[in-house]
Amino acid sequence: MANKLELTWYGKDEPIRIEPRLLIENAALSNTGADPDTENMLIHGDNLLALKALEPRLAGQVKCIYIDPPYNTGEAFEYYDDNLEHSIWLKLMHARLVMLRELLADDGFFCCQIDDSEGHYLKTILDEIFGRSNYLTTIYVRVRYPEKTLKQDMAFHKEIEQVHVYRKTPLAKPMLQTVEAGYEKFKYRIETTAEPIKTIELGGKQVEVYAKGDYRIIEEEGSEYGLKEIWASGTILDGNSSGRFFRDYLTGRYEDDGYGVLYKVYGIGDDRYDYRFFTGPNKVGATKGKYFQGVPMDKLESGVMTREVPINGFWDLAASFGNCRHEGGSEFRGGKKPEILIKQLLSHFSAPGDIVLDSFLGSGTTAAVAHKMNRRYVGVEMGEQAYILCQPRLNRVIDGDKTGISADVYWEGGGGFRFYELAPTLINRDLFDEFVINEEYNADMLAAAVALHEGFRYQPDGNLFWKQSVGNENSYLFVTTRHLNSTYLDSIKDTMEDGEYLIIACRSFDSGLDKVYSNITIKKIPQMLLSRCEFGKTDYNLNIVHPPVYDDEWDEEDCDE
Repeated sequence: MANKLELTWYGKDEPIRIEPRLLIENAALSNTGADPDTENMLIHGDNLLALKALEPRLAGQVKCIYIDPPYNTGEAFEYYDDNLEHSIWLKLMHARLVMLRELLADDGFFCCQIDDSEGHYLKTILDEIFGRSNYLTTIYVRVRYPEKTLKQDMAFHKEIEQVHVYRKTPLAKPMLQTVEAGYEKFKYRIETTAEPIKTIELGGKQVEVYAKGDYRIIEEEGSEYGLKEIWASGTILDGNSSGRFFRDYLTGRYEDDGYGVLYKVYGIGDDRYDYRFFTGPNKVGATKGKYFQGVPMDKLESGVMTREVPINGFWDLAASFGNCRHEGGSEFRGGKKPEILIKQLLSHFSAPGDIVLDSFLGSGTTAAVAHKMNRRYVGVEMGEQAYILCQPRLNRVIDGDKTGISADVYWEGGGGFRFYELAPTLINRDLFDEFVINEEYNADMLAAAVALHEGFRYQPDGNLFWKQSVGNENSYLFVTTRHLNSTYLDSIKDTMEDGEYLIIACRSFDSGLDKVYSNITIKKIPQMLLSRCEFGKTDYNLNIVHPPVYDDEWDEEDCDE
């Protein structure tokens, strides 16, 4: 790969080898009464391990990811050193971001909220992972008012945070708000008063050129027959056929045609006319031009006139941040986000039925909002708040929680979710420092875990016991804890059909048995897995001890404004 611009830090080139873990449902904490088929997931555990566990089932399927990671303010680590601890934050964030991108659908969006402590470093990493061409925008969010200071001795006030927005590929198209619009902007009519000075061909289209003074642009009351004036500049030059035509064929033509000319281009546009008018720059030194568009045919045929409103780049949500403490019945003073913030993001970057993911769930806001907005969701939280905040909050949502955005979306309750725990590590060391299978794994768990490592889907066959997990092209995986001998192997071979391939993972086998059949491969567990990943790691915590706080010095009267 050619050299590219990227951020470097201590230890970046040292890979994190993450163990793929099983997700085990904790039925006692699940709530599926109103929706036994629910796909919503609440996961307790380290989010790096959880993301790895989600890869087989959700890779390429998530429509919108929102994360609100620890901000690493400089107080984030007990012993903060700008070289080492800052590098730890960057390395662990990088690993998470790489996996999050893999989970995104090709038409999916990634939104990350951060403040200016790490925001610029984070954006550089995101440019590297997603590609700079897939950066869409940064939305600036006011999270507190200037007069609501956190500390009286602060030299600079933390009033604004950022949400960096990326797409995975150009297939991702944000959903823009539409508003009703009439014909008021279609108020121009163009009359030519002389024959064109010449007729040429540009881009395969016939173009008539009229000299300055040989045409009139008349402004009158807007109507369905009128034309709308649009500057051919900025994003318009890439955004539609008329803009691209101006960019590719009319830019700079004043050197051939003169200033102030009118171009009548045939065979372009989506209105009632079979042509479109363009004007070039009007005087020496100018470069911009315009084109005149009729009412689009789909608007004429439907009788409905609407226009799309671009997404605002600044959201003043200071009041919502100050008043969200009790939303969802989950009080969380360490950086809780208001439901309205997540609602606005999901409205633009997802649709009902889409999968939404938040791997830094906190008090459960993203999951609660996604639930109320009829999105499927996955929320990951490693702390105790998974039990004391997130799970109870989602129960209240199902029961018809009336706080937050409930009134805005007419929430009445319903739905369900499943609560999952991460399985323990598959391989431990015994008293003699030998690698052994974790005793907490029963036969089914072991088979499913090895299948996860080998890239197979655990799906036991009801007839043939060795068809335990399924791979690609008639390949299967069978996991057993027994010793494998030739008699047992022959009995399996006798039931295999031509073209089938089998991997057997076992604790031990007779010498030479692994070379008997060309379509059967035999491996030993746990040895076959030891080089794959880092076993025994319980978490990849970012070690944040001072999360952002939005209203520490606000009194109850302030919070109820």
